[in-house]
Amino acid sequence: MNLSYWERTSWFSNIDFTIVGSGIVGLNCALELKKQHPKARILVLEKGTLPQGASTKNAGFACFGSISEILSDLKTHSEQEIINLVSDRWNGIQSLRNLLGDSIIGFEEHGGHELFLEGDAELYQHCRKNITEINDLLRPVFKDDAFKLTPNQFHFKGIKDDYISQIYEGQINTGQMMKSLVQLALQKGISILNATTVNSYEDSGNMVTITTDEIEFNSKKLLLATNGFASQLLPEKVHPARAQVLITKPIPRLPIKGTFHLDEGYYYFRNIDNRILLGGGRNLDFHTEETLDFGTTSVVECKLKELLKTVIISDTEFEIDYSWSGIMGVGSQKKPIVKQLTNNVAFGVRLGGMGIAIGTTIGKQLANIFK
Repeated sequence: MNLSYWERTSWFSNIDFTIVGSGIVGLNCALELKKQHPKARILVLEKGTLPQGASTKNAGFACFGSISEILSDLKTHSEQEIINLVSDRWNGIQSLRNLLGDSIIGFEEHGGHELFLEGDAELYQHCRKNITEINDLLRPVFKDDAFKLTPNQFHFKGIKDDYISQIYEGQINTGQMMKSLVQLALQKGISILNATTVNSYEDSGNMVTITTDEIEFNSKKLLLATNGFASQLLPEKVHPARAQVLITKPIPRLPIKGTFHLDEGYYYFRNIDNRILLGGGRNLDFHTEETLDFGTTSVVECKLKELLKTVIISDTEFEIDYSWSGIMGVGSQKKPIVKQLTNNVAFGVRLGGMGIAIGTTIGKQLANIFK
């Protein structure tokens, strides 16, 4: 790269902390580092024009896990691990709200509701039977009962008469949240470079040499917050998981409010600006959706449209406005990985589709590794 003296000295000299990834984790990591080290030179590198991955492409759920998800996770996690996971999600949302403000991020607490199709009678009965047990388990987090039965007030078709609702779940405007995080970071004097892909790095013991598509430079510390793209730079077993989403055109007098889950969280939808935003379906073809490539598939899109027509707004005419996808980072466990890799390199990844809820917490934990 043909850099001038001014460019080299202003952007790439005497860097104390370099963070790869300008999503929720990366920017919160940068803000926490700036709080701890006010005079530090902090550089955030982002390969996309906007934050890639899932931070700007998710559904905007401020959620902590539906009851079927939690019961499923109890098969592979201890009770204490589940309490810790939900606690981290709850604390992360509160931190995000306190950091930016509810009005700025568009936070609304309409509750989260799990719907059960008529064909899911066994799962419905299993979840219903365990409401008290899960409420007791999570009382240390919410200080009250989080789950309850609520009637089908929005008249969805082909489902059981009651939802199992998480009364503390909310929703945010993902775009405004990320835009505000970027603006806050810039106000604090943190440098952010977009369209800059990190290809490799080498820790020599007293510094890290970072190689991008166009420049090689040194940084005292390197922190990786690439989540779904972790496999490109890290040895950890974090698998990409593409999440496809579509949104309708505005629907006059749309009554639906809240966040909704189906099929153990593999499908989810919400209201936004008199539209229905609906996503999920990677369980239709796990192999194809374990990809680093953005894009949509006809298999998933057809299923999402079918749910709109038969379950969600079956009595309402609608048109699809557009669709998109994001890349999450998942693994065999739900617990995120925050770890020091070498003397001067650390990472925070595997958010498991809970980036909004847990990203702030993981960003702070990542910043504290070198404290």
